[in-house]
Amino acid sequence: MKKVLLFVAAVWFTASNANCQSENLCMGHYYNEQEGAEALQKTKERIKTKADWEAYVKIIRQGILTAAELNPMPEKTPLNVIRRNLRNYGAYTVENIAFESRPGVFVTGSLYAPVNPQGKLAGILSPHGHWEKPDDYGRYREDVQRRAATLAIMGAYVFAYDMIGYGEMGDYGWIHRHPKTLKQQLWNSIRALDFLLTLENIDPDRLGVTGASGGGTQSFLLSAVDPRVAVSVPVVMVSAHFFGGCVGESGMPIHKSDHHQTNNVEIASCFAPKPQLIVSDGGDWTSNVPEVEYPFMQYIYGLYGKEENIQNVHLPNEKHDYGINKRLAMYPFMAKHLNLNLKNVRDEKGKITEEKVVIEDYGLFRIFDEDNPLPSHAVRSNDDVKW
Repeated sequence: MKKVLLFVAAVWFTASNANCQSENLCMGHYYNEQEGAEALQKTKERIKTKADWEAYVKIIRQGILTAAELNPMPEKTPLNVIRRNLRNYGAYTVENIAFESRPGVFVTGSLYAPVNPQGKLAGILSPHGHWEKPDDYGRYREDVQRRAATLAIMGAYVFAYDMIGYGEMGDYGWIHRHPKTLKQQLWNSIRALDFLLTLENIDPDRLGVTGASGGGTQSFLLSAVDPRVAVSVPVVMVSAHFFGGCVGESGMPIHKSDHHQTNNVEIASCFAPKPQLIVSDGGDWTSNVPEVEYPFMQYIYGLYGKEENIQNVHLPNEKHDYGINKRLAMYPFMAKHLNLNLKNVRDEKGKITEEKVVIEDYGLFRIFDEDNPLPSHAVRSNDDVKW
């Protein structure tokens, strides 16, 4: 016990930076690139064994949950799932979904599923990023629809859901730029896994998550705190020096307390030794992943003898998105580790194609409208949630 306490004391370190918006709140470019690399190196020097790392993971995980006000975990109240407007596109279906993550808090989303599924199905969460243009927005974005539908054709349930202040949640009053967005969003993602597990023929051992930008942050945060996730693919977000650019990613002090300091690379590494693909590019804060972040993660996975379970696909000439080449990297990884069928999405030349995907208009996604209004007990404001 004394040795463990000494180790814990050794890994508690603090860093000061003018970019912190409060004493422990770290957002945006909290470090410069050199400082980010040095922080990882300091951790690597302290972590010598798997036991060392797992002791540190407990500190990181408790730091996230405590800062997000989810420690202890709130009671899981009934989901009261609502399902409407099932559409069949031949190779897959889409259905409008709402469930209550807390009493009256309706999380809205789209459930993609294969047609005539055989046997147990994997389940994948698809959190979207924080792009805000009205015509390029949330779970309605073309890239979200394409990846969700393609994964469904491959044989998985895929749930694309609205982030706080986006989509229907935004339509009926929720805002994204709120000091407790991170708490509610992480809780919604935990409950989204609960929703997947209510589905017929779902395999509880084959649950994955993938998203880009803020959806990438949501992917590695959920994977760090919820052991039910089996495969994680965070896209264009794992960075040693960048801590997320909005309140939904870093608006609560999940990286720093009076007792510890961490970063998003270490948080993503908490998922070790389970399969994880880091997708990065040359046009944003993930440009150094092959030289800085990925080697650190390989080291952590190596402590488990599972170096093969951490991979990086780096696209140096691309920008911050979940574009086609990033999706083409993700599909085989998910297929391999969730036992999905890539043959369903290959053309006659053997190339992966998204040609079977139908891009839907915004109106088809709405679960609440004049004919099916939002229930009268619905919570319409971030401040009115009963915890």
